[in-house]
Amino acid sequence: MKLNSRIWSMGMVGCLAIGGVFSTVSAADDSTTQKERSATARSIIEQRRAAMRGDAAGREKVEVRKSSLADLAKGDISFDDLTFDIEKGQVFDEKQLTKELKFLNGRKVRLRGYMLPSTLYKETDIDQFVLVRDNLECCFGPGAALFDCVMIEMQPGRTTDFVPRPVMVEGKFVLDTEKYRYPGGKGPDGASHMAVFRIEGLRVR
Repeated sequence: MKLNSRIWSMGMVGCLAIGGVFSTVSAADDSTTQKERSATARSIIEQRRAAMRGDAAGREKVEVRKSSLADLAKGDISFDDLTFDIEKGQVFDEKQLTKELKFLNGRKVRLRGYMLPSTLYKETDIDQFVLVRDNLECCFGPGAALFDCVMIEMQPGRTTDFVPRPVMVEGKFVLDTEKYRYPGGKGPDGASHMAVFRIEGLRVR
């Protein structure tokens, strides 16, 4: 079954909250397990964000390096270029998008990241997946930054295989503020969207 036929039929479950991306979550799932998973995910998320801020013991603050408009025009972008001002669980508003993101909309880009394995329902001939900025599975789902994931939808006839190492995705960057909205515009922790970025992939390498 293609991902498009599943994406809105699934629920978000903790950090693996693939809410409608690859597998249907039954309401009969064990609630205690879900709560434990969610609590663990939130803990890891906060530790990761503390490290990013430089608050974690023995860790240096990670420097955010955004590209210039000239660099963006070349299409070589990073997840740092996708950041914008939004808090955890905040309702997304298009006004939050930066001029740089609007500049990228519709352009051919190359973005490096990791394929999120918990959102895959097969390992070969993959036509859709979630690309995240690091290999922590918690950067997609409740409590995650909205800009830390990009939905990858391969162009017709194009597929890829899963690999655990970083990959470079090349394709058309699209700002999509409707397709990945939670049903009713309200998801876990009050968030309104699971993603707002998409790349229509030409190749993954």
